[in-house]
Amino acid sequence: MSRIHTDGTTMSADERLNRLIDPDRTSSNPNANYRNATRWGDLVFVSGKSAGAAIDGKPSRGRLGDTLTLEDGVSFAREAALELLLVLRDELGSLERVKQVLDVQGFVNVDAAFEDHAKVLDGASDLLVEVLGDAGVHARSVFGAVSLRGGQPVILRAVVGVSD
Repeated sequence: MSRIHTDGTTMSADERLNRLIDPDRTSSNPNANYRNATRWGDLVFVSGKSAGAAIDGKPSRGRLGDTLTLEDGVSFAREAALELLLVLRDELGSLERVKQVLDVQGFVNVDAAFEDHAKVLDGASDLLVEVLGDAGVHARSVFGAVSLRGGQPVILRAVVGVSD
């Protein structure tokens, strides 16, 4: 099912994703005994995903409000959302099978004074809508953390409704 893009053109979610990344890019592999995603009926549970590589020369580790800015956090949240979409595409074969992103949880590595957690996650939410249209609009929770695996600035997990 093609969706109307913000510029008025009709293209598939896969085509919109491919405009943002190298079309041959795939999701990163899990580093332990778990899956990137688990499907149960028409639900897909996506494991915590983060920005794997540096963005604009900044390594994907650090704490918002300390070594990273709000703008850095938004960029890392967008990259984590791209990784989440790659997991879905790899799992489903096509993003066209996504009926609705139901829930996104975001974890943001912050210092005690940082209060813009929701603004950081707006980067991920906006990207999901940019690629999936209305199917990308979701319920969301965001949590500040004093530490995340590997020093990552942002980690996302999601529950997604899909079609066969």
